[in-house]
Amino acid sequence: MEIIIFYFLIFCMGTVFGSFFTLAVYRIPLHKDITHERSFCPNCNHKLSFWDMIPILSYIFLKGKCRYCGQKIRIRYLLLEVCSGLVFLLFAVSLNLQLSHIDKWFYLVFGLLYIAGLFIIAGIDKEKHMVSKPVVLYEIIIVSVHMLYLCIFEQINIYRYVIYLAFIVLWNILEIFYYKRYLKSNYVLENLSLLFIMAIFTYEIGIILTIILTLLAIAFTILLEKLKQSMIKYKKENKNILQNFPIAFYLCVGNILVMIMMNFCTCGWYQ
Repeated sequence: MEIIIFYFLIFCMGTVFGSFFTLAVYRIPLHKDITHERSFCPNCNHKLSFWDMIPILSYIFLKGKCRYCGQKIRIRYLLLEVCSGLVFLLFAVSLNLQLSHIDKWFYLVFGLLYIAGLFIIAGIDKEKHMVSKPVVLYEIIIVSVHMLYLCIFEQINIYRYVIYLAFIVLWNILEIFYYKRYLKSNYVLENLSLLFIMAIFTYEIGIILTIILTLLAIAFTILLEKLKQSMIKYKKENKNILQNFPIAFYLCVGNILVMIMMNFCTCGWYQ
């Protein structure tokens, strides 16, 4: 019974994070405060009360409309809250938590914080086709603290992590002093930095599986778009499907799925 209550709380926490993700995805690209300024309706600018911001329930009780101006609220907010809750729940379940497994509890905390960053990066890339540097910096801090924890308390070899961090630092230095002068867009480079961060947290096998899932998702998306174009007979036959393609979005989603699948395979569930 206690474990069911715990998982229910994890799901609720995930929906709360999901509500925050919608705020962060909207405000971070606009360089607005995401911690101190209260949420407001983007249509009438009315500040929302506590009862307007209860994840999932507020959307249902308000029938998907703003309480103050009646403007319809996009369904994506509800879907993101539900999806975030389910991901948090699946990640916790995948660890097969036991009270005596202190290392798994620490990994749960670091993992959820890491996943939170991936959610925001994915959301911003989907909306704006950009990889947010402040959120990438947040992810670097999370994986660095996790690295220190593993090295100090679990005696993990530090050299692997130092090499990856060195690559990330070097990559960002090159981006600042060289690539910005000669490249119009550094989107690809930002995705490579994101891959290095993922490699630190999910190891080499995790990043390989993430890339495979991403390539499969991209191929499937292109196939669907081609079928759509052939059915509705686009006027612009040479439309570039890959233009503004949200690669970071697919990488983040793939990395989250890989983490959960790897946990199910390595945390005792196969027994």
